[in-house]
Amino acid sequence: MEGKLQRVTLWLKKVFGDQPIPQYEVNAKTIDILYELAEHNEARDRDISLLIDDMKQKAAEYEAEANYLQDLLTESLDFSLTNLSSEGTGYLNELVNSAMTLETKDTSLASFISAINDLTWDLYDTESKNREMELELISIKKKLTAALVLEKRLQEDLKKTEEHLEVEKAKAESRSQNLKFLKDKSEDFKIRIKAAEEQLSATGLDQSLTHQSLVNLSEKLAELEQEIVPLKTKLESYLDLTPNPSLAQVKIEEAKRELLLGPMTFLNPQRMPWRQSSRRSLTC
Repeated sequence: MEGKLQRVTLWLKKVFGDQPIPQYEVNAKTIDILYELAEHNEARDRDISLLIDDMKQKAAEYEAEANYLQDLLTESLDFSLTNLSSEGTGYLNELVNSAMTLETKDTSLASFISAINDLTWDLYDTESKNREMELELISIKKKLTAALVLEKRLQEDLKKTEEHLEVEKAKAESRSQNLKFLKDKSEDFKIRIKAAEEQLSATGLDQSLTHQSLVNLSEKLAELEQEIVPLKTKLESYLDLTPNPSLAQVKIEEAKRELLLGPMTFLNPQRMPWRQSSRRSLTC
C-alpha cells in the first residue's frame, strides 16, 4: 500500500508539475485505480519515447542516404540540386510531394504503381459503397414518400372522422334536448291527468270511467279476444250439424232410402220428391 502510494504521488507530481495536486480521498480503491493509471501512462510514455527515437533514427538514416546519393551524383555526374533549372526543381518537388502524399517508402516507379493500385482499389471500394448507399437512399426515399402519403391519408381520414363526430355530436345533443322536452311534457301531462282525475273523482265520477281503467279494460278485452279465437275455430266445426234431433233423424232416414234406391236414383233429384220436401223442411 505504501509503495503504491509513493508511486502514485511521484506520478501525480510528474503530471501536474508546478501546479498543486488536486485533493482526493486516500483509500485502497482510489490508490489501486491511480496506480493502474500511472502504469498505463508510463507505459504509453515509454512507447512514445521509443517511437520518437525510431523516427529520429530513420530521419538520420534518410539524411545519411540522401547525403550519400547527393555525393554520388555530384562525384559521378557532376550533378547538384543547385544546378537544376526552375522547371527541374519543380518536377523534383512534385515528385517528392507525390511520394509523401502516396506515403511511399521511396520515389521508385514500383512504389508509385503499388501506391496507385492501392488508391484505385480504395476508390473502387468507395464507389461501390457509394452505390450501395445511393440504392439505400432511394429505398429510404420511397419508404419516406409512402409514409408521407399514408400520413396525409390518415390526416384526411382523421379530419373526416372529426367532422362526422361533430355532426353526430350535434345530432345527439339535439336528440337529448328533444328527449328532455318529451320527458318534461310527459311529466306535465301526467300531472294534468292526475289533477283532472282527482277533480273528476271529487265531482263523483265513477272510477271505472277513468283513463287508466279504460286502458286496463281494453287490455283485458284484447286478451279475451285472443282467447276466443281458438274457441270460434272449434265452434265452426259444429255449425254444419242440425240443431233439431227429430230433423236429424229424418235426414238419416232419407240417407238410408237413397242408399237403397241405388246410385241412379240418388243422382236424379227429380225422381225424389221426398228429398225436395225434406230440403224445404230443413230450410224452414
